[in-house]
Amino acid sequence: MSHRVLAVGLALGTLLMLAGCAAGPPPVSSAADAPGFFTGVWHGLILPITFVVSLFDSGIGVYAVGNSGHLYDLGFVLGAGGLALPGVFARGRR
Repeated sequence: MSHRVLAVGLALGTLLMLAGCAAGPPPVSSAADAPGFFTGVWHGLILPITFVVSLFDSGIGVYAVGNSGHLYDLGFVLGAGGLALPGVFARGRR
């Protein structure tokens, strides 16, 4: 089996496993329980999967609206931007 087929298989398997981790609206009882930086990073990382799932299920959101503010936003952007890192590193090897 070629390395490319193995890499695609692993990527698809990982995406299927992460599909169960889609972000939904969190129960927020106070401002202290609001999603923060690390939750924003996680939501950014699972953004592609969450977006596809949100097209079919209106109860799934790609972004936690009731968040802690700028730190959540920063984590979300860093998480979503982290998705491009494998492509950047792979491009540098050529």
